[in-house]
Amino acid sequence: MFFIVSVLESNVIRMSSSIRIKPKTAIQKSKTSSPLPCSPEPAIKPQPKPSDKLNPKTIDPFGDHSRAPSAFAAIYAKGGVPCRLIHGAVKHRLQWECLPETVPFDPLLITLAEGLRETKHPYTFVSKEGFKELLMVEDATEKAVPLLPRLVPVLKAALAHSADEVFERGLDALVQLSAVVGTSLNDHLKLLLTNLSRRLMDKKFKEKITVALQKLEQYGGKATVAIIKSKIPTYCSISS
Repeated sequence: MFFIVSVLESNVIRMSSSIRIKPKTAIQKSKTSSPLPCSPEPAIKPQPKPSDKLNPKTIDPFGDHSRAPSAFAAIYAKGGVPCRLIHGAVKHRLQWECLPETVPFDPLLITLAEGLRETKHPYTFVSKEGFKELLMVEDATEKAVPLLPRLVPVLKAALAHSADEVFERGLDALVQLSAVVGTSLNDHLKLLLTNLSRRLMDKKFKEKITVALQKLEQYGGKATVAIIKSKIPTYCSISS
């Protein structure tokens, strides 16, 4: 019996001596080692709302924007354009702060012409409608004719714009101006016809430009035909 107990004690001593306990520092070192970098969660893009298509973004002329506003937008925000857009159930309209007859054409008519190059709402509507309504006042001819040397280059810039909608607004404004100033526009017409000649090659504008040229002839008289033909040889006079 004594022999068996001795053998057992000897085995236990041998087994306990073979087991080594890790030092505490080693365990702490493994815990404090730098963890693997966590991959960031992918950003979730907000899904567009169905109402976004029905309600396009508009510009708040009084809001803060990182991009510098255009000249017309800056003047509009400061109250330099004495009319505001009124939203209607069927169509929009302008509300003037004073009667258009009492508004100085200089510089308002030129400012509105510069606004024709805008592509944001409400500037597009205010400039187009304001230009038209200002030319409808009783003494518009006397007020507009002296401004032609400064007004025509601004309209030319609209006609040269790459955006189709800007070109169309410029073309409409040109016809409206011709109806008011008549033959006085002939001295400046060549400057504007170059852009019309280029756009005339585009099928979607051919009919609209042709009608506009006929209106220019109607308001400018016979002398207008020779001016138009000097830039657009294919033009056919309404009197022929």
